[in-house]
Amino acid sequence: MSAPKKVVLAYSGGLDTSIILKWLQTEYGCEVVTFTADLGQGEELEPARSKAEMMGASEIYIEDLREEFVRDFVFPMFRANALYEGLYLLGTSIARPLISKRLVEIAAETGADAVAHGATGKGNDQVRFELAAYALNPDITVIAPWREWDLSSRTKLIDFAEKHQIPIAKDKRGEAPFSVDANLLHTSSEGKVLEDPAEDAPDYVYQRTVHPEDAPNEPEFIEIGFEKGDAVSINGEAMSPATILTRLNELGGKHGIGRLDLVEGRFVGMKSRGIYETPGGTILLEAHRGIEQITLDRGAAHLKDQIMPQYAELIYNGFWFSPEREMLQALIDKSQEHVTGTVRLKLYKGLARTVGRWSDMSLYSEEHVTFEDDAGAYDQKDAAGFIKLNALRLRLIAMRNRRLK
Repeated sequence: MSAPKKVVLAYSGGLDTSIILKWLQTEYGCEVVTFTADLGQGEELEPARSKAEMMGASEIYIEDLREEFVRDFVFPMFRANALYEGLYLLGTSIARPLISKRLVEIAAETGADAVAHGATGKGNDQVRFELAAYALNPDITVIAPWREWDLSSRTKLIDFAEKHQIPIAKDKRGEAPFSVDANLLHTSSEGKVLEDPAEDAPDYVYQRTVHPEDAPNEPEFIEIGFEKGDAVSINGEAMSPATILTRLNELGGKHGIGRLDLVEGRFVGMKSRGIYETPGGTILLEAHRGIEQITLDRGAAHLKDQIMPQYAELIYNGFWFSPEREMLQALIDKSQEHVTGTVRLKLYKGLARTVGRWSDMSLYSEEHVTFEDDAGAYDQKDAAGFIKLNALRLRLIAMRNRRLK
């Protein structure tokens, strides 16, 4: 490819992306625009601005995307009850398409001819960043320094940083105990002390949740209100999407909810072990399933459960902007038209459990299901014909098998 003249870099302000910023300048002699997204990672972002200024970034973008992240990415995904490999709430996966979207938009705004990211060649994030970027601009050039440079070890990275006067945090001179990615939905920790899946993760890995054994000895009860599949209130107080998730994170963290130790199958082929904390998301998933129990028809609910693994895998593999994900989203969103009501949950010692649910849209009929007198709402004799018709094919098979003996 021809050397880019201006590159928009997904920039955290950490050592790796700071090295990438300088490497782009020295390798290509190009301008570098930095983009730092506030997705609720809980870090002060202004140091990233001063660091980018010091290193000669031509333009600096720092944007609070928390509301857009939860409203347009997290909530649509939660309407599907999406879990990758049955367990993972996709906290890292769902953030990447939003970051890529803004990278491509900023490239258009600034006249840049390329975007760059700091994902390594071993992981899923390189795929997610780049699939999203190409889906939104098929002509964009994507630079992935980890696949190009010869800075193949931590020592070489430190040497490069020192040569170019890039500030290095003291703890970066040794081996970092593990790698962390965080946003408003979750924290993800992997590498180093976590690489042996036979070893229990040290307690210090967990950042958002107390150990369930150390959580309060008294349960806490909360109520979450839903409209068309999305959470809109906690304990009767209307809140914005990001505010709801922030509050649920606080509640979940306090009660030790949302810890996951997972060995997952990466899209690139290898297995990796990660420690995930998704306190608010774990509560939200339980609540959403709770309200669906009374508002969603059995056929719709079972169809959703059938397509969910495919939907989750599309997000995990980076296909958020694919036509098939959008088609599945349309189906999922159609199912949520009457998913409105309130769920009461019990939070206690690492668990969030639905203990009550009610809705004006409820399909639950106590009159039909009661063990007491139903006043003629249901004629039990109707079940005999229903059973005989459903048994007909089974009886024919049994009769054939008996003939063949």
